[in-house]
This record gives sequence, structure tokens and C-alpha cells, in this order.
Amino acid sequence: MTHSWSPEQYLRYEDERARPFLELTARIHADAPRRVVDLGAGPGTLTSLLAERWPDAEVTAVDSSPEMIERARGIAGISAVRADLRCWEPSAPVDVLVSNAALQWVDDHLTLLPRLVGMLAPGGWLAMQVPGNFEEPSHRIRRDLAAQEPFAQHVRDVTVPSSHDAATYLRTLQGLGLETDAWETTYLHVLHGEDPVFEWVSGTGARPTLQALPADLRAAFEQEYRDRLRTAYPDSGHGVVLPFRRVFAVGRRPR
Repeated sequence: MTHSWSPEQYLRYEDERARPFLELTARIHADAPRRVVDLGAGPGTLTSLLAERWPDAEVTAVDSSPEMIERARGIAGISAVRADLRCWEPSAPVDVLVSNAALQWVDDHLTLLPRLVGMLAPGGWLAMQVPGNFEEPSHRIRRDLAAQEPFAQHVRDVTVPSSHDAATYLRTLQGLGLETDAWETTYLHVLHGEDPVFEWVSGTGARPTLQALPADLRAAFEQEYRDRLRTAYPDSGHGVVLPFRRVFAVGRRPR
């Protein structure tokens, strides 16, 4: 089932979404890479940071969303390619390959990692980050609602994200010959505004479910989802706290 992405909705919490990217790429110790690729780059705003860090590199943003790639094409210093990360191929070996908050959308993405590692030049770096919060209320509530009629018949085939723990990525990348560092972090994002957790998830994990529903059912689903999220994530008077676990791995191919 296809769905579309909104750069504007995604970037509503741009600072919070940028933090894992910055901490991921800080562990990449490449001095002067020639080819840098951001797989699943979204609107390209974070890809631009790679171009700033390595101004002499050829930096490419890859994403399957036409809306996201259209936005990325307006960013100086990078080239943007619309392609599915599951089948995209570089024209030459890559020195730095980044995938930030994208692989969770690929079913059984562990089987994709050998192909990604195979893209690396000798001494090249692979850096990946995926959400690890799929048992949190924000996801459990969506799943519970989506399993109920009249919603279930419309969303049973919808794409849902998933990921593994850091140890699994560590063992997998080590098994592929990379010198690997893997870790997990839980951020406590303090969000403000009306129903901020709903606004957060409607730009990412819940978006395919919401778009799969007919307009009349979507309104009912959204209202119930908002109500339950408000109960699960109360505002203490200092904002709404959204715990968000992220899983990271950075590996380097030996020369």
C-alpha cells in the first residue's frame, strides 16, 4: 500500500529529529571521503550537514518519496535522487554511507545489510540509526485501534516499521567484516502545543495508517487516537515528555 510523506509535517520537530543524526554521524571518523550517500534522506536538511562537514565530497541524498526529494533538490551542496533504498546502486564505491531513521520501513532489513556493506570502498563507513520505540504507547495505541473494526479492513496491509536491538546490529555488521560500534539511547523529548505526540507520530510512524483510512473513518480514528495519546502522555505543565529509544550502529570496512 502506497502513502506519501509531508516534509512540512516531518520538519515540525526538526531539532528533535536532528539530534540522533548528529550523534550518529559524530562517530564517523572519515577524513576526506570522496563519495557520501544518505539513504532514506527525507527532505535533505540533514544531508546538507554532511556536505558542510565534507565540502569536497560528492554528497547524494536518496529517498523514494517524490515530496521529500523535491524538497531536497532545493538544497545547495547535495544532489538528490529518487530511488528505493532496497534497490538503489551507487555508480562507484562509497566512502560514507548513512541511513538515518529509514531502515525500519524495510521488512527484514538485516538481509539488506550485506548489499549495503558491499557498496563501501576499502576503509569506508556505514552508519545507521533506527527507532527502537515500537512498544511505547504511541505505537501500541495505534496498533490496538487499527485492529478494531471498522478500521481494520482498511489498514491490515499497511506498512508498519520495526527494528532490532543494538546487539543484533553489532553481530550482523561484525559478521560482514566491519569494525563496529553499536549503542542505544533513550531521548526524553519535551514537546509543546496541542496534542504534540499525535503531531509527532502523524509525520512518521502513524502516517501510513492514517492515509489508508477513508476520510470519514480517518476523522474518527484520529480523534480516538488523540484522546488516548493525551492520557498516555499527560502535560505536566512543563510540556509533554515523549521517551524515544534510538538504536545506532557505525561500522568501518578494513582497508
